Amino acid sequence: MGDEVRNTLKKQERLSSGISLSRLFASGHYGTSDFIRYCFFTGNGLTFNRIVVSVPKRNFKRAVKRNLFKRRIREAYRTSKTLLPVSAENGGTDILFIYNTKELKDFQAVTTAVRAALTNIAAKVAVPAANPISETATEE
Repeated sequence: MGDEVRNTLKKQERLSSGISLSRLFASGHYGTSDFIRYCFFTGNGLTFNRIVVSVPKRNFKRAVKRNLFKRRIREAYRTSKTLLPVSAENGGTDILFIYNTKELKDFQAVTTAVRAALTNIAAKVAVPAANPISETATEE
């Protein structure tokens, strides 16, 4: 029981601070994964990752549909968040997911897109962490 990892999405894991959102927009890195755009900023100084989800009103006029896709993205992240580890020296990563299509995608397609986005982010976060180690090894 002690080794079991719980897939939860607590309130503190949701990004809502205006200062943090401004920093994410100003100095975040953008990418796409299928029909989901994402923006991420590494080094939030916390021991966990935080997310915010956006579904533009121009794609879905009804709030019911927008909320449905927000729930699907949050659930897909909740079940896949172990794909993006937290860096010991920089802390967690702040992520913005944007549902960027007018098509109605099912939960499986959303999960696949979110997993691909998290994998891409994890690869990009790991690269800068690997560079200082290789530089110090060449200096010796």
